[in-house]
Amino acid sequence: MINRQIASIVYQRLSSGVPAAVLLGPRQMGKTTLARQLAADWPQGAVYLDLELPSNRRRLEDPETYLRAQAPKLVVIDEIHRVPELFVVLRGLIDERRAAGQRYGHFLLLGSAAMELMQQSSETLAGRVAYLDMHAINLSEAISAGLSESVLWNRGGFPDSLLAQDDAHSMAWRQDFIRSYLERDVPMFAPRMPAETLGRLWTMLAHQQGGQINQAQLAASLGVSAPTVGRYIDLLTDLHLVRRLQPWFANVGKRLVKTPKVFVRDSGLVHALLGLKDENDVLGHPVAGASYEGFVLETLITQACPSLKPYFYRTHDGAEIDLLFERGGQPDIAIEVKRSSAPSPERGFKHACDDLGISQRYVVYPGNERFSLRQGAQAIGLQGMLELLNPT
Repeated sequence: MINRQIASIVYQRLSSGVPAAVLLGPRQMGKTTLARQLAADWPQGAVYLDLELPSNRRRLEDPETYLRAQAPKLVVIDEIHRVPELFVVLRGLIDERRAAGQRYGHFLLLGSAAMELMQQSSETLAGRVAYLDMHAINLSEAISAGLSESVLWNRGGFPDSLLAQDDAHSMAWRQDFIRSYLERDVPMFAPRMPAETLGRLWTMLAHQQGGQINQAQLAASLGVSAPTVGRYIDLLTDLHLVRRLQPWFANVGKRLVKTPKVFVRDSGLVHALLGLKDENDVLGHPVAGASYEGFVLETLITQACPSLKPYFYRTHDGAEIDLLFERGGQPDIAIEVKRSSAPSPERGFKHACDDLGISQRYVVYPGNERFSLRQGAQAIGLQGMLELLNPT
């Protein structure tokens, strides 16, 4: 088992006066395991409810009476989107406990669909809830468990995939995961959306990892409309499976690319969608560079300190920054990704940094040394870049 950094954050938020916390993340990311560990250690005791189980849903036939009787325990409610009417009940109970002077956490809510769950909770629990994202196992967590960066890149950050006994078992788990999402989650969250078509789109996005998607071309390939493709990508984004990276706009007298980049967030799923069984398969496939870039970008974005906002930058004449971090409304850190032991920044990277006046220029590569490069850039490993973004 890998110790997850988010565990201490959830405990801190709930024990510091936040009445409820919503823990968001895709299925099989370890939310339930973390919640059960937290419940077992909660000082006032805790009760765990999984609303996928009929027996647990029956406990909530009279939710107000049942949940009121649990005070002062922490109540963990998994898959809460299955019973959306609970949010109104939770609001009343939270206000009751606040009036009685109970300031510690009361409820921990778990869910897979960010947009739906946040909309439901924000409408009724405004000012009473904290939102926390549970991401894939990150590089620091993997290294602390004795796993290498290359294994994390190849298998991805889902715990059961990463910790499988070998690559074959890891691949089998990821293939089952993809199938279960298409056969179970898609009909639940979007009953009118054909799962087979969504699966084809998901695979197309893996082939075009990190690219600027032409929805019209994808629509023609899938036999649907461009707005329908947009809705499909919205669903995959909402389920934490795909990320849209927005372009950074600036008045620099250049024609700027304004279409977002789209990439599958977990590198292991990229490889499974493309049928790449192990690292040798990945290295021999044209997607290898884009897969590594997506892996680095997702790692840095999810672990960057909250004051940094991620974008990319590209002009029509070739100036480009793979990952641009904005601080205080201004471009601050420029990152290029190279899957090479002897990285060298592209000329377009220098032009882009000059356009925006960025002095912090880094080329992230799969190594450990940090050294100077031409054009004012520095080569740095992924772990070193994480330490630079989050100094302790």
